[in-house]
Amino acid sequence: MKKIAILGSTGSIGTQALEVIAANPQEFSVEVLTANTNADLLIAQAKQFNPNMVVIADKSLYSYVHEALDDLDIKVFAGEESLIDVAGMDNVNIVLGALVGYSGLLPIINAIKHGKTIALANKEVLVVAGQLVNALSHKHKANILPVDSEHSAIFQCLVGEMQYGNVPEKLFLTASGGPFRGMNYADLQKVTKVQALKHPNWDMGAKVTIDSATLMNKGLEMIEARWLFGVAPQNIEVVVHPQSIVHSAVQFTDGSIKAQMGLPDMKLPIQYALGFPQRVKSDFPRFSFWDYPNLTFEKPDLNAFRNLQLAYTAIEKNGNMPCIMNAANEIAVQKFLEEKISFLEISNLIEKTMNAISFIANPTLDDFIQTHAEAIAFAQKL
Repeated sequence: MKKIAILGSTGSIGTQALEVIAANPQEFSVEVLTANTNADLLIAQAKQFNPNMVVIADKSLYSYVHEALDDLDIKVFAGEESLIDVAGMDNVNIVLGALVGYSGLLPIINAIKHGKTIALANKEVLVVAGQLVNALSHKHKANILPVDSEHSAIFQCLVGEMQYGNVPEKLFLTASGGPFRGMNYADLQKVTKVQALKHPNWDMGAKVTIDSATLMNKGLEMIEARWLFGVAPQNIEVVVHPQSIVHSAVQFTDGSIKAQMGLPDMKLPIQYALGFPQRVKSDFPRFSFWDYPNLTFEKPDLNAFRNLQLAYTAIEKNGNMPCIMNAANEIAVQKFLEEKISFLEISNLIEKTMNAISFIANPTLDDFIQTHAEAIAFAQKL
């Protein structure tokens, strides 16, 4: 039985992972649950799954969580330091990284240093420090299994290929296009937060949903794919596919293409990562070709959705530039959700921050931490 630590158990990925675990009690058990501020849901999850320990990142909520779980044999910790520590616990086999944004970096690095298998949904870990994370995973023999539907699709296409030297020539990352697909620059001047939060196909948290609307999510995924699969950014192509049935595809050196398909349900890639290399039987709804007689594909509009181009610019420069871009995006999305900036101003804020923060070609972990702090402060001033 695989023992799971879920970092971010109260978010969209975390709650769906718990659904997968609940449906397969013979395969998985929960050892660690963590949350940022959603204490009530964390308490409910702890009572249902009886983990060894829970962590509430907000220290002000420690007493509330501790008292609620006092009659159970569950250890309660609080604070970011505890969040980092539990990722390396000896009694954990798999760490599911489901935190949002930069907050997942240090816990995942600690899990890697302890040789854990990482089921990674927190794409910003590789966006911020992909080269460092890869080096550490090789050093400590820690496997990183992708949970994002697109990266899971590519990974599934590569299983059985890489051992024979069949390296990918090109990756196709599919994108739904979000709620504003087909809109031009002028149209986007008038869009609202409420509209941006209505994703056509996927049920995600607010941050990821806004990233999807701006196509930054696809930019982050492109950078993540670059580090996961060793493919140069110019050979990773984003394809808008509004039906979200083809989750991504791989082109090989002979010109053939393999694609992974399925209904848009995040529980599928979550279960695949947790169960790998076995496929765990499920009762998830099955895809029918007759329900989707037409699958369409379009080019993304980089003039209207500039965040995707900013992501390509960031990874081409590399160093700490993706870290700068990611930090600025976190602030820009936050301010858009607070209705303090417009939709199009998100890209402007990111670009100005990328141009302002000092570039470091070969950053250390301390450099990434400092860069993130500087970019956050600059973006907040803007």
